[in-house]
Amino acid sequence: MNPIRQTDDHARAIARDLLTGMRHAVLSVLDPATGHPHLSRIACQVGPDGMPVALLSGLAAHSRALIADPRAGLLVESPPAKGDPMTHPRLSVQVIARILTDPPPGIRDRWLTAHPRAAVFIDLPDFRFWELRPQSAWLNAGFGAAFRLTPADMAAPPPG
Repeated sequence: MNPIRQTDDHARAIARDLLTGMRHAVLSVLDPATGHPHLSRIACQVGPDGMPVALLSGLAAHSRALIADPRAGLLVESPPAKGDPMTHPRLSVQVIARILTDPPPGIRDRWLTAHPRAAVFIDLPDFRFWELRPQSAWLNAGFGAAFRLTPADMAAPPPG
């Protein structure tokens, strides 16, 4: 029996809601020295184009790992105020990371609106915005509700 359900509009909506509501996520990278996974909790949100964006320090282990190998994982969840977190939706996204050498207009202001404490370090020379472009994802929407998603499944629907 295959535990993965057919991806439907409800699953797509849950994934999109998780992404658009994201302010933090767990980033998984491959340690270039050992090849083992390295996990970090990072500030993350969707950018103006709907792609996940992170503001990372070049001094951080995860930034050095992404430079060596841009493949990464992103775990996005909306932790509940009460109850068992294992029963709430979570999205595990395979991404390709790249530094935004020419960040889109307004990204800094959007970032500071969502993360006001970043004003202390956002302009330091080692901080860069990174795009985390989804390649595929697994959505666990609760017990018995697992879905495989494509980048199109996670993209914002066209206006109108």
